[in-house]
Amino acid sequence: MKHLHKHSSIYKKDEEIPISQNKSYSPKSTKHHKSFSRSLNYILKEQRFMFIIVGILIGSVFFIIKPAFLSSSGSETSVRRSGHTPLTEKMNLETEIDSENPLEDRNELEIDSKDRIFSDEDKNIVDFDSKDRIFSDDDKNIVDFDSKDGISSDEDKSSVSGMIPGEIKRKRLRIVVTGGSGFVGSHLVDKLIGRSDEVIVIDNFFTGRKENVVHHFGDSRFEFIRHDVVEPILLEVDQIYHLACPASPVHYKYNPVKTIISFFVFDISTNVMGTLNMLGLAKRIGARFLITSTSEVYGDPLEHPQKETYWGNVNPIGERSCYDEGKRVSETLAMDYHRGAGVEVRIARIFNTYGPRMCLDDGRVVSNFVAQAIRKQPMTVYGDGKQTRSFQYVSDLVDGLVALMEGEHVGPFNLGNPGEFTMLELAEVVKEVIDPSSTIEFRPNTADDPHKRKPDITKAKELLNWEPKISLKEGLPRMVSDFRNRILNEDEGKGT
Repeated sequence: MKHLHKHSSIYKKDEEIPISQNKSYSPKSTKHHKSFSRSLNYILKEQRFMFIIVGILIGSVFFIIKPAFLSSSGSETSVRRSGHTPLTEKMNLETEIDSENPLEDRNELEIDSKDRIFSDEDKNIVDFDSKDRIFSDDDKNIVDFDSKDGISSDEDKSSVSGMIPGEIKRKRLRIVVTGGSGFVGSHLVDKLIGRSDEVIVIDNFFTGRKENVVHHFGDSRFEFIRHDVVEPILLEVDQIYHLACPASPVHYKYNPVKTIISFFVFDISTNVMGTLNMLGLAKRIGARFLITSTSEVYGDPLEHPQKETYWGNVNPIGERSCYDEGKRVSETLAMDYHRGAGVEVRIARIFNTYGPRMCLDDGRVVSNFVAQAIRKQPMTVYGDGKQTRSFQYVSDLVDGLVALMEGEHVGPFNLGNPGEFTMLELAEVVKEVIDPSSTIEFRPNTADDPHKRKPDITKAKELLNWEPKISLKEGLPRMVSDFRNRILNEDEGKGT
């Protein structure tokens, strides 16, 4: 207890010690500067004050002059690009823009109706200020003027919209053309490349010729694949034109099995070939598919002229049946894929077609007559020569195929020229164009040769807005010129 009392007394003594006797902490004493006087001396020393005043004056002058300069030159620079003549000089525009009231003066713009807004040289150099611009990125095709002298009628607006800088172009498509090095296919490729599409040609050169497409080999938009359509192929495209098949009697009779399996399933080992491969590709990638069928699906018709609703009169076991029935089944497959798998299909029934790049000796009547007349040989007429055919020029057919592919109707559509000629009449036309002294040689008719053939193209006229434009007498000389050159080169190659 005594010991505890001692400790408590010690604590009390410590508490009784005055604060003044303890060592207290104090911060470092603050130095008292003569801040104002030193700052003033710093500014006045070495003429710093003068530099400050001069800087303020320069800044003031710059900010006062700049708005006036921009307002005076804004109207000129808004329609001018470096190195070009001002648009106002070329269009005789008289305008005065007051810098104090530009919005009021903007409505005083007068445009001569003859000069409009864009000249041919100026339509690509117009650059409007962001507040006054006419065309935005999203509405380049919209022109709307409120001034009395501006363009208000639909006719005038359309005339200007055709000259809009950077006018929106159609989407470039990636397109497959099977049989694209053949007669019709090569002309189709020319048209598609001509409108800036990317084209892939698939061909095995069974009837096609490299010379028909060689002029596209340096084009980055053109691609050639040597491939047989009876084998599958994987591609990414937007459209498929399926033209691959021997179309002349000489070619499809040479290998009838090859002809028919290039269209559909040849039931030996249940192999999927030809059209089925292309339809399967169209289904996988969502491409639109056009099949080129033929007037041969009508066989030896009992209806004249032939409409698309006519079912035909075909011999299923004749010499021509490999081609006729192959095309009929290809149409069936196309419609089954359309109804069952939702594939966008188009069906064209092509009638007799002629023009440059036809095979010289393919057995078709026009090419036979022309080649024989140029070679000074008798023109061969099978039967009595009273059979009738309708002949369309190849460019008309190509226009019809593209119209069908771009349209919204499945078909089938007859694509042909309704002008009807007997074989003897055709021979007389060829004689007039090539050699009036040409002779005719009659031979027995071939099996299952149709007696009459003429398309009814009413459906194509109404739904595709298509009809042939080139007559036989106009188109035949173009074909003759091509045949002359090729036969001459052929004879030179043989040394004759």
